[in-house]
Amino acid sequence: MGKENTTQKVIASNKTARLNYEIGDIYEAGLVLTGTEVKALRAGKANLKDSYAVVKDDEVFLREMHISHYDHGNRFNHEPLRARKLLLHKREIKRLYGKSREKGMALVPLKLYFKDGKVKVEIGIGQGKKLHDRREDIKQKQERRDIARDFKSKLIKV
Repeated sequence: MGKENTTQKVIASNKTARLNYEIGDIYEAGLVLTGTEVKALRAGKANLKDSYAVVKDDEVFLREMHISHYDHGNRFNHEPLRARKLLLHKREIKRLYGKSREKGMALVPLKLYFKDGKVKVEIGIGQGKKLHDRREDIKQKQERRDIARDFKSKLIKV
């Protein structure tokens, strides 16, 4: 078994997901897309900010993910906010269904990327953070930045 030679080009990432949710398990899923959606994604026209995933009838759908219209598309261009089906194994779907039914848990898309020419989405099982938890995370992040800045300035002076 040799090294995996997979190329990965990130299209969009959900920066607020880790701020608003404590992310547990992460799954990689394929997406069912139309031709103009793929072309728009190659141009980098996607937004994951308000999107979420739901399990419905043993299938997982990604909702509220915005893929802009393809510039050179014609009247058959896609609907920007349509629900898109995710491709997962049946046992993964059952696990996601069980976790999403727990109180405070949500299926949050973390990033959208190309992997070996196919569009993939990273889905995380997230538990919503309280306001004080978010404030604490922001405070810790700022402290780490300050320490790194002080350390860097001391290295430059030497």
